[in-house]
Amino acid sequence: MYVILTSKPGQFRTDVTEGLVPVEAYDYVFHGRVRAQFVIAELTRAMKVTVVDEVYPPIVNRVPSKFLPSFETADAARAELNHLTHYGSVRAALEKAPLPVVA
Repeated sequence: MYVILTSKPGQFRTDVTEGLVPVEAYDYVFHGRVRAQFVIAELTRAMKVTVVDEVYPPIVNRVPSKFLPSFETADAARAELNHLTHYGSVRAALEKAPLPVVA
């Protein structure tokens, strides 16, 4: 099973921890600026995914993986990511990014 993890620089980040195996990472670039980062990760077991608010004071949320949209294959997750980030004549792009290190 695969999930899409989202981080928005300066707002929040989703940590890649044990139980998540990063497969691909992308920067979402809108009008020349990175607006979000996406990681397609294999979910190896049911777990709680850590989301950290980066505004002061930082708040740590642990979201059960059962609440995340999941996909049978990495290809299905990639197709969803493309669908979510491309619409109409909007100047946006998904650019390959380095895989995050598992914390």
